[in-house]
Amino acid sequence: MTAAASSPASPSGVSAAVRAHRPALRPGVRFSPPLLRGPRTVRLIRHPVTGATFEVGEKEHFLIERLDGTRNLDDLVPVYAERFGRRLGEENWTRLLGLLGTRGLLAGAPDPAPPAPDPAPPNTPWRGSRPMVRDAAATTDRLHRLLRPLLHPVVQLPLCAAVLALVLLLVARAGPLIGAAGELTGQPAAVAGIALFLWFSITAHELAHGVAARHYGGHVTEIGLKWRLPAALLYCTVEDYLFLPGLRAKLVVAGAGAYLNMLLLVPFGVAWTLLPEDAAERPFAAGLLLLGAIQGLGNLVPLPPLDGYRMLGHALGTSRLAPETRAYLALRRRGAAAVAAYPPRGRLLYPAYAATAVLLVLLAAGGTATLLFLLFR
Repeated sequence: MTAAASSPASPSGVSAAVRAHRPALRPGVRFSPPLLRGPRTVRLIRHPVTGATFEVGEKEHFLIERLDGTRNLDDLVPVYAERFGRRLGEENWTRLLGLLGTRGLLAGAPDPAPPAPDPAPPNTPWRGSRPMVRDAAATTDRLHRLLRPLLHPVVQLPLCAAVLALVLLLVARAGPLIGAAGELTGQPAAVAGIALFLWFSITAHELAHGVAARHYGGHVTEIGLKWRLPAALLYCTVEDYLFLPGLRAKLVVAGAGAYLNMLLLVPFGVAWTLLPEDAAERPFAAGLLLLGAIQGLGNLVPLPPLDGYRMLGHALGTSRLAPETRAYLALRRRGAAAVAAYPPRGRLLYPAYAATAVLLVLLAAGGTATLLFLLFR
């Protein structure tokens, strides 16, 4: 549906119809929060039926969110000029309505065909992915119904306190934990048991993302296995993740996997504190706590593709933070004029993230080397 679909044939008639038209956005259209993407601030718009998304700038969003069927071009011209300091042209108005009509986002417009999925690269023995659940949404719904009583704040607040106490224990007893875990070098059966637990923890990690997303109204589209030899991991895809209401929901969904990883370690933390110093089980408990904490807390490091990277992007209101940082640094090498189009926030944020990422990589490398030295000395 476009503004000119039922207009008279004469140019003046077309112009009058365009100016008088009062379009309305179809119910259920969803918007992402504003996201800094390079030099632009953008919004994502999601079709309520097909799930198709596309990106618009702040000027387009300003107009789109005011399409309620009561305003025409003449009503929007003054508020647009007040907000952006320039007049809204009839040509831009017509182009916007044509775009929305083509994508089926105006009331009365037919639904467009669902977008074709991006062609997946062929699987190889060394790299690929495969869905493992026929109906991921139904599986997640069943898990959510089963676990929903445990998601109540009355239950979660004590569990959060237990995880915090475990983190404090790990910090306070890091030396003895590393020393005891070093004894596992001669216990292959114990190492195999820890590896099996960590695999289960990774599986639970991905399902936790899905259950948390479902709790906030998200829709899980796929649960599967992804391999990049020698690693093979489960994954969970939430199609409307960026459209969940509020920042808190996005942070909870992104951090749910790491939180569950740490929660699974709490019983072993209790066992560690209760076992006698000479107990044969202490190396196993120490190794499991040490490696499990690295797995869980390591996922909160804000580097791609870790969960902490997603959480940082949500907290900062950015899209594609790492790629846009690389693009900014490449332009910045040409001189300040090359990045003049970036807003002040972008000129501060992208170099700061680059410096932070380098520091985190150095700390991770140094920490890994130190841990290996202490374990195998």
